[in-house]
Amino acid sequence: MSSAATLALPPDATLDHAAEIAASLPAALSEGHGVFTVDASKLQAYDTATLALLLQARRAAQAAGRPFQVTGTPAQLTQLAALYGVAELLSTSPS
Repeated sequence: MSSAATLALPPDATLDHAAEIAASLPAALSEGHGVFTVDASKLQAYDTATLALLLQARRAAQAAGRPFQVTGTPAQLTQLAALYGVAELLSTSPS
């Protein structure tokens, strides 16, 4: 039986914190099998760096042969992703 890996984003995933969060991706991805989920439900501060971080997580999951999804996505972050034309790449579920 396989367990999914989840990376829970902190309340602030802006440019000031994106590198630190990105550094935690490999460990989070290695914690389970199956779908790699990014939990965005606690996000309060986000920007375009957050989108880049989510796209990096997606690429890492794909490189590992794993499905990818984002859950708990704030509506405004989903709108920002749509504005930049990447919403369909993020497999988001609203909070």
